[in-house]
Amino acid sequence: MKFILDNIFIVAIAVVSGGALLWPALAPKGRRATALQVTQLINRGKTTILDVRGADEFAAGHVRDAKNIPLADLSNRIGELEKSKGRTLVVVCQSGARSDKAVRQLKAAGFEDALSLDGGMTAWTAAGLPTTK
Repeated sequence: MKFILDNIFIVAIAVVSGGALLWPALAPKGRRATALQVTQLINRGKTTILDVRGADEFAAGHVRDAKNIPLADLSNRIGELEKSKGRTLVVVCQSGARSDKAVRQLKAAGFEDALSLDGGMTAWTAAGLPTTK
């Protein structure tokens, strides 16, 4: 106890840095699926792919049959997805961060079965899965 009191600033720094390291693991995330799981969902049917990257990123390469609605426009264009409410909605971005935000927006709008591609297009192409332009 004497050590802690004598070195309170060092102990405080250690506690704060430990909390900072744990924060990403504890931050709320939407439901995620790996590239293999997404491929299985696509093969089963009843899956809609939503790409939330910008138009230029989408044009460079995307998952086949993906619909492109950039994350910045999603709240205004969410009505375009009403037909997909009964389907599994897989949200894709470049790394997975934007798609997590999009999944949260979609869940708030009533899309119960929305999930994010874990690792985004980076993981998709690393797995050697096909893309179209």
